[in-house]
Amino acid sequence: MISFIKRQIQATKDITGKRILLGNFVSLSVLQVVGCILPLITVPYLVRVLGPEKFGLIAFAQAFISYFMVLSDYGFNFSATKNISIHRDNKDKVSEIFSSVMSIKFCFSAISILITFILVAAIPKFRSDWLIYILTFGTIIGNSLFPLWFFKGMENMKYITFLNILARTVFTISIFIFVRHQENYIYVPLLNSLGLVSAGLLGLWFVRKHFNIRFIIPNINSIIEQLRDGWHIFISTIATSLYTVSTSFILGIFTNNTIVGYYSAGEKIILPLLHLKSSFGQTIFPRISKLASESKDKAIQIVCNLGFIMGLIILTSCLVIFLFAETITTIILGGQFHQSILIIKILAFCPFIIFINNILGTQIMIPFNLLSDRTKVLVASGFLNLVLLLILVPIYQHIGAAVSLITTETSVTFGLFYYIVKRGLIEPLQFEIIENK
Repeated sequence: MISFIKRQIQATKDITGKRILLGNFVSLSVLQVVGCILPLITVPYLVRVLGPEKFGLIAFAQAFISYFMVLSDYGFNFSATKNISIHRDNKDKVSEIFSSVMSIKFCFSAISILITFILVAAIPKFRSDWLIYILTFGTIIGNSLFPLWFFKGMENMKYITFLNILARTVFTISIFIFVRHQENYIYVPLLNSLGLVSAGLLGLWFVRKHFNIRFIIPNINSIIEQLRDGWHIFISTIATSLYTVSTSFILGIFTNNTIVGYYSAGEKIILPLLHLKSSFGQTIFPRISKLASESKDKAIQIVCNLGFIMGLIILTSCLVIFLFAETITTIILGGQFHQSILIIKILAFCPFIIFINNILGTQIMIPFNLLSDRTKVLVASGFLNLVLLLILVPIYQHIGAAVSLITTETSVTFGLFYYIVKRGLIEPLQFEIIENK
């Protein structure tokens, strides 16, 4: 499989810069492998120490704060990445984009902090555990500080790899040092936030030192331009949140923290497979964005060729999880989480479906400016999930939430594929391997 990936990258040497592409893929693959391993170390420990109720409380707080993550990101991980990639040889333009995006993220983070304090103070469910929500908000600050979109646009992924591995490793070690009893649950969001904020500050330092990018006072036109470029992706991300973070959030509203714990624990077994999708997507997106304006056929060919083998790896992993769900649950989660087994089985193939959605919606539709069509599909699917959740969760609780999510992700696949074929980007049978001749 690895030799196949190398062969496909070799085939694109005249148009993509094979060494950069391969180097970025290796860097992000290392990051994603670490991202898979570390949760498999911390999750079994945390679920046993904290129990379903406290583990569910932390998951619910993360789901609540994730809505503000959508606001602070504002689609910049794609729109700003694309702009940086296009203008990366023009340092003045890059500095302008960097300064505008960071200014916007700072303002959105400040607004988010204000809204969070108001909601936590006003709603009894939040007020009773107010410290958890305030500490969890630190992840928003860290996410806003870390210029992921800049490193992706410059196609220099080694900094992302180094900083994220450092932050995650420190967090993992700290969990075992400071979280010894159930009453230590408050340290989990605190340690996570401190790690992300530290990584964000180091990321900004790398931008200044290694790329010589300085912050300048952005003009209003530049800010408006960045807001306009990210608008469709922002709306799409809001819609996506209706069937990602909203699932845990609505489950917590209608049930309790223990039920959220069962669902979130099962979801975390599936989550590591999504790191493989991220490694692939973050590697090729800047290159496809640049290539899309030069050759449609070559861009589509690269996406399909490289996507086939990664999809095969993810699909095989999904099958293993489905077949051994009970054994995996017993080993990783323990006896308290037997109700998570069915969750794992229902969601087992969700990573593969999400990977296909990433190929269609991110790697094809965004570079080829089908943002309006992409938004239509995601908004419609988001509302579909809300309707399903409101129907299924009161009756079937966490099982209903899982059914709602897998149904919605499948509807996204069909919707995205419909519009791509309709716009003439691919033929229905074009997803096949084109061997290197």
